This record gives sequence, C-alpha cells and structure tokens, in this order.
Amino acid sequence: MQRPGSSFPKLMLTINGHSNGRFCDGVARRDFLRIGGLALGGLSLPQVLRAESAGGVKKSHKAVIMIYLSGGPSHQDMYDIKEDAPREFRGEFNAIPTCIPGVRICEHMPQLAKNFDKFAVIRSIAGSASDHSSFQPLTGHSRKGAVQPSGGWPGAGAVIGKLQGSGRSSMPPYIALNGSDPKGGAGGGFLGASYGAFSPSGKGRADMVLNGVTLDRLEDRKSLLEGVDRFRREADMSGQMNGMDAFNQEAFNVVTSNKLAKALDVSAEDKKVAEAYKTRGDRKVNDFLVARRLVEAGARFVTLNFGGWDTHSKNFETLKKQLPVLDQGVTALVRDLHDRGMEKDVTVVVWGEFGRTPRVNGNAGRDHWPRVSSVLLAGGGMKTGQIIGATDRTGGEAAARPTRFGEVFATLYHNMGIDASKLTIPDLAGRPQYIVDPGCTPMKELV
Repeated sequence: MQRPGSSFPKLMLTINGHSNGRFCDGVARRDFLRIGGLALGGLSLPQVLRAESAGGVKKSHKAVIMIYLSGGPSHQDMYDIKEDAPREFRGEFNAIPTCIPGVRICEHMPQLAKNFDKFAVIRSIAGSASDHSSFQPLTGHSRKGAVQPSGGWPGAGAVIGKLQGSGRSSMPPYIALNGSDPKGGAGGGFLGASYGAFSPSGKGRADMVLNGVTLDRLEDRKSLLEGVDRFRREADMSGQMNGMDAFNQEAFNVVTSNKLAKALDVSAEDKKVAEAYKTRGDRKVNDFLVARRLVEAGARFVTLNFGGWDTHSKNFETLKKQLPVLDQGVTALVRDLHDRGMEKDVTVVVWGEFGRTPRVNGNAGRDHWPRVSSVLLAGGGMKTGQIIGATDRTGGEAAARPTRFGEVFATLYHNMGIDASKLTIPDLAGRPQYIVDPGCTPMKELV
C-alpha cells in the first residue's frame, strides 16, 4: 500500500528465517531477514535519497558488520570459561586451546579456536543495561538513568550513514537484517528517521520479484504515478513538486537494480565459498554470507540479529546448539573477508545486550548480569590474536581493564575514518552532541 504523500509505490522483499519464541519479558523474538518496504525509518526511499543528497554522499568501501546476539549471551560459557571455579559457577563446558598460546575458549567453538589469530576478545565490558534491547549495543549509550539529547541518540549505522553516505549507488548505507531490536532500538535518533536502518520486511522470497510484478508492469505503474504527479504539480502553486523526478528515478533504479538482488541471492555465490558457511543444514548461517555480500556491494553498516541467547533455563543444552552455528558462521565470515582482502576495511563486532550470572541457577540456566560481558572483534585493521581485560574468579566482575561501550564505538568509528573525540552533530534542539560518551577514545590495544 502506498503511503499518503509518497510518489512511489512501496515494495516489499523478505527472506524467511526462524522463530525463536519470546524473551523472558514477553517480547517476541524473531529471527528472520527483513529486506523491504524500500523505506528507512518510515520515510519513502525518494525522501531518503533527498536527505542523503542534502547531507552530501561520500564514497568509500569501509564498513562494519555487527552480529547482535539478542537475549544476552553467557560470556563465561564462550570466551571466558572459569576452569578452576566450582562447578556451580564453571558450568558444564570445558575450554580448549586456540592457535594463540595461552588463550583458551569454549570447546563448542573449535573453528574460532583454530583461527583465533584473526580475532580479539574483550572480556571486561562493563556497564550494560539489564533489559532486552539492542539500544546500547547499537548506540554505545545507555538509555536507562540518563537524559537523552533532543530527538534521542542515533544508532552507529545512522551516524555513519549521515557522515559518509552510501558507499556505492543503489545500496542503502545502513541495513538491518533479521530485525536487530525487538523493542524498537535507536533508529535515526536526533539525525531523523531518514537515517534509520533499511529494514527488509515482508513474507516471502517471491517478493524479490516485486510480488510478481514484471518490470514492464512496474514501468506502467511508474508512468501512471508520474501522470498523477504532473496533475499535482499543475495544482501546486508553491513549486514543491519541482525536482522530485530525479529522486523518484533513483528510487526506481534501486528497486529494479540487480545489485541488491545479487547481494541477497546466496545461491549465486561460489559453491566453495558458500559451503564454508554451512553447518548441520542450519539456514541461519547463510545470513552471515548475506552480510558479507551486502558490504561488498556497498553497504556501510550491516546489523545481523542472531537470536536465542536468553538462557534462564537449559543454558548448556541451548548453547550446545547455538555455539556451533555461531562458530561456523562468524569464522567463515572473517576468513572470507581475509580471503577477499577486505579484513582491513570491514570491522566485525559480535556481542549482546549483557552477560549472564556467574552462578548457574536451579533450572540449569543463567540469569541477566549487566556488570560484565564480552565482545568478539575482527577485521578493521585491528590488532587481533589477543584477549583484552579479565574478570574475577567466577566471571562476575571486571578484574582488569574494565571497558565501556563507548570505547568500543570510538574504535569502530576510528576504523571507519571518523574521529569521535572531536566530532559533534547538532541534536534537534541545535545543541552539539558528541557521538560517544566523554572520555571514550579508540582502544590503544586494538588500533
């Protein structure tokens, strides 16, 4: 259905994925690719293109892929196993050596262990908010107990889209796969809805062919809409309709361009490359391949929701299924980036909204634990093959190098060529706002 005031039809595109039930707070948790609406933050694509034009679109090939582990992953069962702790803290998993001497991680992540020279882990992320929201992992700011600027904090993808625009034509700069936040997230914040994520939505791969509409029929519809616009333009005494044709044409080009279609069509990938992403027939691993294809095609910031980590019960039973898929997907992605010579340009960050309790509860689960969590990093020209920070004996507190979310974001922005310590952007009240919290600078251990 066309939105009032839009001069271009709204088209939908979706690749179905998996349903993971609900979080502990009752919020639905969905795991699927949404690629549609051809709208950003509720605006039509022509409106988005006008906004990008007004802000100045720059070209580069640097990008970020953020893999969001919605639900809150159990850090001490992944990268920070406490082998010497009592069993009620240590849990059921053992640690295995990695290719880096002295570094050990979970036995259910063997591919990551073999390729750990391409990764870095920060074990001491502190100051998480204890709610199921990707707001903090997407913005670097907490929305709890703090006054937000007028319009609210924008996500990092929105900031990068604002400052650097689209890397290449026919590709939105900020794309959210699988719905990156079940509670609404950051969006464009004070930058405006036009800088929110391009979030594909719909109900089937058939939408990829415009719900069965051929290009000829689409051209006919476009001509009809142009006729309506001409009628409106004749009645428009203010002249606001003038100049819309170029933006509508570019929007039409995005819809009909094969660039987006090719990026999303993993069946067109080289079979040897695609095979590296496969594990146990789990289709979700394809999403990692889609993310790589999107940044290669020109997207600057891609978020991928890889859900299923809210393990208040059956923590170890769940992770035995989750970890091998994550292990395969993220390792294949990073190796693929290296094979393509993209490891210095594309930063990969893997984290959730918080960690989980040191003590295993009576349901063989772990509950929310905002005091400390971990993040897995790769690419971006960073110094990898290392562990940064440490937690105490039970994995409940940061014992060395406590790290703020803003420090990680300052590092991500640095990798994109953005100096977050100096840059300010005006909020809706016209007040200049730094894009990271005061005192947050790129991490010297990584850059």
